[in-house]
Amino acid sequence: MACKLQIIGGILNFNRMVFNMSNLIEIQSQIEKLQKQALEIRAREFDKTVQDILAKMQAFGITLKDLQPGKARGGKGRSKIAAAAKGAPGKTKKKPKEAAVVAAKFRGPNGETWSGRGLTPRWLAALVAQGKTREEFAIKS
Repeated sequence: MACKLQIIGGILNFNRMVFNMSNLIEIQSQIEKLQKQALEIRAREFDKTVQDILAKMQAFGITLKDLQPGKARGGKGRSKIAAAAKGAPGKTKKKPKEAAVVAAKFRGPNGETWSGRGLTPRWLAALVAQGKTREEFAIKS
């Protein structure tokens, strides 16, 4: 379906729909008013929401530290109080495994080292690109 656009005396005629430029200005004015109203409503709702959150934090004894990622107490979304009320025994948290220290297998000309695991480091890739071999930088034990 082809559409024709005509401008006749300051009025855009788009097929059968007519848009007057003064209507556009009125609509833009209404948009501006509505955006201001939306900001005012948001400001009022924001303050109310913050007060609700603070009241709930006080009621449940929640601190800012509890809201930090990975710092939640009680584990798996239940507080120690809720777990005790259910009669569940306190579970001890498993400690994360520490990364094993692996001996370096390659040493660069500036003292850089690489264990040989993971991606090739930039310093070694650059040296290989210059025509050197990895074996030239292997640490002989």
